[in-house]
Amino acid sequence: MTAAASTAPSTAGDLLVATDTSKVFGGLVAVSDIDFTIPTGSIVSLIGPNGAGKTTFFNMITGLYVPTTGKIRFDGRDITGKKPHEVVRVGIARTFQNIRLFGNMTAEENVLVGLHHRLKGRWFGAILRTPDVTREEAEAHAQAQELLELVGLRQRADTLARNLPYGDQRRLEIARALATAPKLLLLDEPTAGMNPEETRRLTDFVRDLRARLGLTVLLIEHDMKVVMGISDRVTVLDHGEKIAEGSPAEVRADTRVVEAYLGRGAAAG
Repeated sequence: MTAAASTAPSTAGDLLVATDTSKVFGGLVAVSDIDFTIPTGSIVSLIGPNGAGKTTFFNMITGLYVPTTGKIRFDGRDITGKKPHEVVRVGIARTFQNIRLFGNMTAEENVLVGLHHRLKGRWFGAILRTPDVTREEAEAHAQAQELLELVGLRQRADTLARNLPYGDQRRLEIARALATAPKLLLLDEPTAGMNPEETRRLTDFVRDLRARLGLTVLLIEHDMKVVMGISDRVTVLDHGEKIAEGSPAEVRADTRVVEAYLGRGAAAG
């Protein structure tokens, strides 16, 4: 199903709905009038050549950019233009293409950073070490350990993040995102830099997260084997426009998608 042939999608059962969403930087149109939905409980991939507008679209969802036009609704509420910390509070978390861990903090401390916004204690309670604050801190450490267990890093809880292998750093970044208790998890190039075995393990891990936690997942990914193997639906951007959308099989057979990728390959060759 191509974008040109599709009608406006039904939004029933959708966790996120973006309508006529655009982002313009000066005279550059990075994203142009995109309609986009993420069904609750699905794994959706956003693909396209470099410069297609994928990360810009991610940044609009997560509050790093304010859309120039259009609306973004999440779980029934308008989140257009909300700040990143407000977006986190409504239930959206993300990872980044370039890993952004606190390298001189331990794995557990990185996860505790993700838990911070859910804590209710105030500064004076922390100074006085009140029972409520002490209990909440103990619960946070226990939750951090559980999340590290979930991603297979409990035995590395005291390891500095910068000393973890690359694949473990990716998992730690996901654990920190999960600490915010998201409904929607955005993964930006989660398998970038991984070898085939690391890629397979991470792909299985994302499937398991969806099954165990009931998460909805949106990912940007260049590895087409990953995209076609994990996605319920794939949306394709090129030059900021949506050129195709559908099941992995439909997108794989779409001539506009083939031409977009072959064009980039020919240009690079």
